[in-house]
Amino acid sequence: MKQKLIDLMNHSYSPYSHFRVASIVVMKDGKEFCGVNVENASYGATICAERSAILSAISSGYQQYDFDRLYVMVDSPKISSCCFLCRQVISEFFEKDKEIILMNHHGDQKIYTVEELCPIPFDEEDLL
Repeated sequence: MKQKLIDLMNHSYSPYSHFRVASIVVMKDGKEFCGVNVENASYGATICAERSAILSAISSGYQQYDFDRLYVMVDSPKISSCCFLCRQVISEFFEKDKEIILMNHHGDQKIYTVEELCPIPFDEEDLL
């Protein structure tokens, strides 16, 4: 998976931050969907790699809880975590015990469950 993520980072469009991110979501049936960060001069229009991969799976017909795990690699020696927008999307589509594998550009990793990354999620219960 490490080499796939390294290769995928080359597709990142990050002319403003120069902070490349690649993500691969693995579905329960083994299919993989890729995503990279795509920046925009209007920063709010930027899409993160994690959401890009997750939304690609949804666009291909997968549904909530079809997700098995998510890999995220940043082009940095530091292992970075997902932003809170991505955590919200992750908490919507992944079961709480699924793994999120965060990696730096060397392939060093930290593994968290969705529940560890999103201990107090905003979900359908909050809409009642």
